[in-house]
Amino acid sequence: MAGPDAGFRWRVAVACDKAGALHLAALTADLRASRLVEQVVEATQAPVPYPEAALAAAELVAAGHADRALLVCHTGLGVCVAANKVAGIRAVTAHDAYSVEHAIRYTDAQVLCLGQAIVPLDQARELVRLWLTLHFDPDTKAARRLAAIAAYEQRRSPTI
Repeated sequence: MAGPDAGFRWRVAVACDKAGALHLAALTADLRASRLVEQVVEATQAPVPYPEAALAAAELVAAGHADRALLVCHTGLGVCVAANKVAGIRAVTAHDAYSVEHAIRYTDAQVLCLGQAIVPLDQARELVRLWLTLHFDPDTKAARRLAAIAAYEQRRSPTI
């Protein structure tokens, strides 16, 4: 699969609500220790309500201050819905390796959302490790589908 060069390292924004704080603390430590991560950006200073956490992290990605974001709440669903409200963001909730792989390969998702009550910590760690190794291939037919989504978003976005 095509992707950034071998020396590429991710800038990852992280955020959570109170229900995702334990997982995010461990996952953030893992990210900081990973050779695949250049920088971990804490989008919020403490656990905040899930919309605030998700929007802050997604905005960092949309503005180019982070390449990807990792969000954790109770189920992963709330942060996913909120992050997807930020223009240009593709957030997914994943619970297994197949979902994580497809999130990158076919939707070029920049935001991974996990549920602390759904995904045990050891499994969450495995999913994040996998997530860091995956890159979207812009030469696949999935790229045309993403272009259609982006075109729709452009037509629907208010002008400033």
